[in-house]
Amino acid sequence: MLRPWKLEIRIDPDAPKAIYLQIADAIIMDIQRGRLKIGEALPGSRILAEMLGVNRNTIVEALNVLLNEEWIVSKERKGTFVAETLPVFAKQRKVEITTTNDNACKKHFRIIFDDGYPDSKIAPVNELARAYRQIFNRNARWQMMGYGNEFGNPDFIEAIVQMLNHQRGMKVGKHALCVTRGSQMAMYLAAQCLCKKGDLIMVESPGYQPAWKAFENAGAELLPVRVDQEGLMITDVIAHLKAHRRVKAIYITPHHQYPTTVTLSLQRRLELIRLSNEHGFTIIEDDYDNEFHFGYRPVLPVCSFADLQNYVYIGTMSKVVAPALRIGYLAASDPALMEKIGTLRKIIDVQGDGIMEQAVLQLINDGTIKRHIKKATGHYRSKRDYTLSLLNTYMKEKADYIVPEGGLAFWIQPRRMLNWPEISQKMAHSGIKILTPDHFGSDPSINGIRLGYGSLSEKDLKEGIALLSVYF
Repeated sequence: MLRPWKLEIRIDPDAPKAIYLQIADAIIMDIQRGRLKIGEALPGSRILAEMLGVNRNTIVEALNVLLNEEWIVSKERKGTFVAETLPVFAKQRKVEITTTNDNACKKHFRIIFDDGYPDSKIAPVNELARAYRQIFNRNARWQMMGYGNEFGNPDFIEAIVQMLNHQRGMKVGKHALCVTRGSQMAMYLAAQCLCKKGDLIMVESPGYQPAWKAFENAGAELLPVRVDQEGLMITDVIAHLKAHRRVKAIYITPHHQYPTTVTLSLQRRLELIRLSNEHGFTIIEDDYDNEFHFGYRPVLPVCSFADLQNYVYIGTMSKVVAPALRIGYLAASDPALMEKIGTLRKIIDVQGDGIMEQAVLQLINDGTIKRHIKKATGHYRSKRDYTLSLLNTYMKEKADYIVPEGGLAFWIQPRRMLNWPEISQKMAHSGIKILTPDHFGSDPSINGIRLGYGSLSEKDLKEGIALLSVYF
């Protein structure tokens, strides 16, 4: 099919507007000027990405904006075309605001299927606020107002270390842990201090793209490792190790793999540890929702195995308490790496939120966190079971899914290939947001979506899943 439109888009990486919006607005401009005519075909996303020198995911985001705003339409197996009926410009401005602002986005969508957010309505907010006030009312409060340690409050570090060692079977010393502002900061610190330009990082595919971006920002290149029902495929890991000499690390989410929720099998864990020790690459384990496990007992982290020599372990308190609580942490086996992380941590932020760390520490010491986790686990188990009943009602004959043993989301794979941009657009018109497969990687064979159930009411879950099933 001929696509005669010649691209003339200038991207400014320093502009405040996101790159995908710059691309979308440039295409809108060409439609309004008549350079792109009604019914005319656009180049494919891969071709556009190559022409503009950007990641394909950026192009997919731009096309999703245009689809949602009805400037273009998607025709299955044919491509994307300029719409027959064009929207007014005022409507485009309104939608642009909703796509760039989270609060506006929440107002625009009635139901948001996120990737597994906790239910903030059950967060121990009152207990945290009380602890925070008590910290300020202490006689020695003036001592807390100065600078602290770049690795975090020593007492809070000791509490996290004790939790990791006693509950997750690890052997971490207090000098091997750094408190961060959320797990993404921990990921960034690890990537910057571990990687240099040209290093290779193996990542699960589908996987967690914010972590990928942290590695790419550090100059590393990514090697995809496929995932099946037993977790990441060791055959892919071995193939990469044979083909490349500069494999620096592998990034894994073995407890509940993101996004598929599968658990890495014991046999593959042992084989991965053997390969790590033999080839000297570091295992970076993101244990993002360890606390919420519905089986008899949670699977211990890969980093808890005594034989493992090189690891970075990342966790978070955000899902335990609330997303707004930005407290994460990382532990590492290499003292030299920890020293680099501490130095970079101090450059970025001097120190963390020491007062909040002490407030959370008080909730740990008085048992509030333990009681909340027990209550929340029961709450999420009930939500998982209700979501499963909905999937069995509406999608049993249309899609495949497994019952997750923990976490806050389902991975759903339709039994036929779907036009996800079109489905996303139709769902958006009904006020429902979903995360399409491009959020989990650029591999076109990815045909699943992750439906978070933790933050939604039963009413919203039923309405959203019932409508989504219509398009499967």
